[in-house]
Amino acid sequence: MRLTTFTDYTLRTLMYLARQPARLATVAEIAGAHGISQHHLTKVVYRLGVRGVIRTVRGRNGGIMLARPACEICVGQVVRDSEPDFYIADCFNREHTTCRHAGHCRVENVLGKATDAFLATLDAVSLADLVLST
Repeated sequence: MRLTTFTDYTLRTLMYLARQPARLATVAEIAGAHGISQHHLTKVVYRLGVRGVIRTVRGRNGGIMLARPACEICVGQVVRDSEPDFYIADCFNREHTTCRHAGHCRVENVLGKATDAFLATLDAVSLADLVLST
């Protein structure tokens, strides 16, 4: 299983903000700290703002910060919100699958359980847990 770069940048941004919760940070600052594209990070920040995970402040002295404490931000939910289609295999996308066996295949069943276990692990972790462990 592989997460998208978008999700990677999302987690990096949130961890950066969690390490300094009392101040506003800028997209340029976060991009520079991680050596990533400001353009791509702007898309991440926009999505996080729409989802209510971060608060954005416009203007000359503006920036971004977490909208709630890091201990209240579930990593599993962040990953779900960041991934456009969280399908481990084609058969999980019922609308567009090309698999003739979708819905009654043992492989699908096993992969479904693996995906559930993966997400359950992430659901047990808060953003604060990630910051404390690094």
